[in-house]
Amino acid sequence: MAGLYFEDFEEGKVYDHEVTRTVNEYDNTLFTCLTMNTQPLHLDEEFSKNTIHGQRIVNSMFTLALVVGIQVTELTLGTTLGNLGMNDVAFPRPTFHGDTIRARTTVLDKRLSKSRDDSGIVNFIHEGFNQHGELVATVRRTALMAVRPKA
Repeated sequence: MAGLYFEDFEEGKVYDHEVTRTVNEYDNTLFTCLTMNTQPLHLDEEFSKNTIHGQRIVNSMFTLALVVGIQVTELTLGTTLGNLGMNDVAFPRPTFHGDTIRARTTVLDKRLSKSRDDSGIVNFIHEGFNQHGELVATVRRTALMAVRPKA
């Protein structure tokens, strides 16, 4: 597998992911419509001109999914057995069409599963930043990770 196994994660290790992604209008409109989020702040330019942002903002759930998704290829591809929870989600700044998002992952802690011998639990913090280095999203994620298969 391309992802890291439970044993490979080191508490306190920080990963600054090289993959970045520019968010465009299509991304926002498609995601917003697929999730049935009819908030005009995401879809209606005329409505949004009169808000505190002066323009449409990207659906925060898309931003969250992008920030968590950016790490997959580098850290968890094929080795995540499931997400157990996401907590402390925050969006300190909005994401706008044309923003380029990069992500950072910090391994908080880990422990072997008490009920399964094939997995362990890892707590991560994922942070997303725009092209100006401004924090746009943060989440604490708990994942069930595969242990390295026995030879």
